[in-house]
Amino acid sequence: MHKIGDLIIYPAHGVCVIDDICEKTVLGETKSYYVLHPLEDAKLSISIPVDNKSIVMFDLMHKDEAEIIINSFKNPGIAWIENSHQRIQEYNEIINTGNRKEISKIVNTLMKKKHETELNGKKMGEQDRKLLSSVQNILFSELAISLETTMDEIKEKASSLMSIQS
Repeated sequence: MHKIGDLIIYPAHGVCVIDDICEKTVLGETKSYYVLHPLEDAKLSISIPVDNKSIVMFDLMHKDEAEIIINSFKNPGIAWIENSHQRIQEYNEIINTGNRKEISKIVNTLMKKKHETELNGKKMGEQDRKLLSSVQNILFSELAISLETTMDEIKEKASSLMSIQS
C-alpha cells in the first residue's frame, strides 16, 4: 500500500503525488481511496479506490534502473510496424504493462521515426505523434525525477545517445 506523499506513475496522467488516503462513500458503498494529483497539474484531483485491481499505478523506478533505461537509448528500439492501426494497438499493449525497458524502446523508435520523417520534410502521423508525446513525457519525467535532473536534460541525453538532434 502506498503512503501520503509517495510519487507514483498513473499511466493516464504520468507522475502523480498521493495527497491523501481517505474513506469515501460512493453509491452507498464506503471504501478507502487514494487522492492524488499529477505533478504537471496540481489543480487536478484524482480519486482511485485502494482495492481496485483494474486501475494500475506503478512505483517510480530507482536510480539504478533509470540509468539502465536512459543508456538503452543507444540501442535499437522496437520493431516498426507498418500498419498504423496494428502499430498503435501493439505499442499501447506494451505501454500498459508498465515495463519501462520496453516502453523506452517504443519511445526510442518513435523518436527516430519522427526525426527521419522530419529530415524528409514531412510530419509524423497524428496518432504516432500523440503517442510519442504522451509516453515520452511520462517516461522522461520519471527518469528526470529518478536521476535528479530535468526533462530537457533527459531528452538531450536520449537524443545524443541515438545520435539525433532534438
